[in-house]
Amino acid sequence: MFRGFNTVSLDSKGRMAIPTRYRERLSILAEGQLVLTMNPLDLCLWLYPLKEWESIEQKLAALSDFDQQSRRTKQMMRGYANDCQLDAQGRILIPQELRDYAALNRQAVILGQGNKFEIWNQRSWEEQRDKWLAQVGSEDGSPPQAMQSLSL
Repeated sequence: MFRGFNTVSLDSKGRMAIPTRYRERLSILAEGQLVLTMNPLDLCLWLYPLKEWESIEQKLAALSDFDQQSRRTKQMMRGYANDCQLDAQGRILIPQELRDYAALNRQAVILGQGNKFEIWNQRSWEEQRDKWLAQVGSEDGSPPQAMQSLSL
């Protein structure tokens, strides 16, 4: 499980160093093999260990091509999926198309999200986080059904 928040830098070639605290685990879990793709819900990227991605691909394959939202999700996630390998310095190369999608420049944020990471433009993340925090307590109604029995 991956958790936590880190600010990271991208170099001029679009390489991003994975924080040290995750590297050993990624080497063990995935032998440094990762898959990077678009998050179809937010303007950020998802980074999966290869074995986790293979599980996601099976779930995507089960979705109907006749449902427009399912088809678009598959097109975005599969179509922009890129195999990544941690290099000797613990970096991955983020392709230009994905950097453009997530507006990644020199400063980024990587968030551990259990089985994957989210990679955000630092400013975009701060704006989104602040927006969500400003909404705390102002939502109408009760939480979604799936969360009503959740005890934190």
